[in-house]
Amino acid sequence: MTRLRLAGRQTFRSLGTRNFRWYLGGQVISASGTWMQQIGQVWLVLSLTDSGLAVGTVAALQFLPVLLGGAWAGVLADRFDKRKLLVGTSLTAMVLASSLGALVVLDVVALWMVYGFAVLLGCTTALDSPARRSFVTELVPDEHAANAVSLNTSVFTAARIVGPAVGGLVIAAAGVAWCFFLNAASFGAVIGALLVMRRDEIRPAPPVPREKGQLREGLAYVWASPALRTVLLMTAIIGTLSFNFQVTLSLMAKKTFAGGPGTFGGLYALMSVGALAGSLVVAHREKAKTRFVIWSALAFGAFMLAAAAAPSIGMLAVVLVPMGIASIAFLSSAGALAQSRARPELRGRVAALFAVAFLGSTPIGGPIVGAVSQAFGPRAGLLLGALAALVTGLFALRALNRRVAATAIAAATTATATATA
Repeated sequence: MTRLRLAGRQTFRSLGTRNFRWYLGGQVISASGTWMQQIGQVWLVLSLTDSGLAVGTVAALQFLPVLLGGAWAGVLADRFDKRKLLVGTSLTAMVLASSLGALVVLDVVALWMVYGFAVLLGCTTALDSPARRSFVTELVPDEHAANAVSLNTSVFTAARIVGPAVGGLVIAAAGVAWCFFLNAASFGAVIGALLVMRRDEIRPAPPVPREKGQLREGLAYVWASPALRTVLLMTAIIGTLSFNFQVTLSLMAKKTFAGGPGTFGGLYALMSVGALAGSLVVAHREKAKTRFVIWSALAFGAFMLAAAAAPSIGMLAVVLVPMGIASIAFLSSAGALAQSRARPELRGRVAALFAVAFLGSTPIGGPIVGAVSQAFGPRAGLLLGALAALVTGLFALRALNRRVAATAIAAATTATATATA
């Protein structure tokens, strides 16, 4: 028991900070609502079109603004008060969710409207994501930054358990519109948490004055750091082709196994059970390391390959749990590494580039995976994602081993030169 208590304290150490507890509590509620809306949006599109390509397109449109403007949003996050930015983005998302729900209730919703709301929500996400990710490190001491980032990620993975499962039940019992209404209400928790924080305990990074070349500065900083460069490149490739579960799991549920919204929500929830466990494993670790990121990606690819080959929905359900563990272990450790190794005045831009690599890659990958799944079946979409994770992980592992070997040779050469001097 003593060992378990010590492990718990280690895993949840950043919760000792009051402001971070409020922040995390608000995120738990809001993120659950967000995942409910994601499920509702996917099922709404399938109800309107029965098209995997349409599902991929709406996901692409939602994250297109992140791809196009996410890096610039990181510059804004470094310039302005992140707390005020987050209040504004939460209010905007609340209005958008309510409006889409109203259109569904009035029975006037059309596919082009869903596309339009996806773009507007994407604009909000583009501004919200770098501010939210970098704000976490301002709420806790520096030694708890990596732990706080990992726990913040674990909130979203926990929400992926609650949101999809409840979303599927809500659709079946009350209709898809209530997924949007409940999501709108959930943003009140975020806004409330932000408003009750003790401002004197927030440790904001020094505001960056407006200057030319700030985006280039962030790009150059990331490219000059081997660890950051590797993590962002891996995240971009795997985010493009592997993290398209809205497309692949919805089509597996409906087309491969002839299920309904409850089946889709259940599959998503099972994967998210594993994802929560994976995020807590990362939170327990003292530091985020590149090698752990790489091995997590390889494990993710291997389990995704098994999911693509699952002969029954029962076998798929079994595989989704370890696949969830590996997927979020990769994503959470990559995000923790990016934030913990970035200089404070550049954290907003590094967080934005990470968001572009992960969320911004969806406009490219969503339609690709949707089209592949539509043409060759949902299993082909999962197979494509598995190969992307495996190949990317192998290339990254080879590059890391070469870099470590080169560093060892250089150190040995220096030691020999010193000894003979």
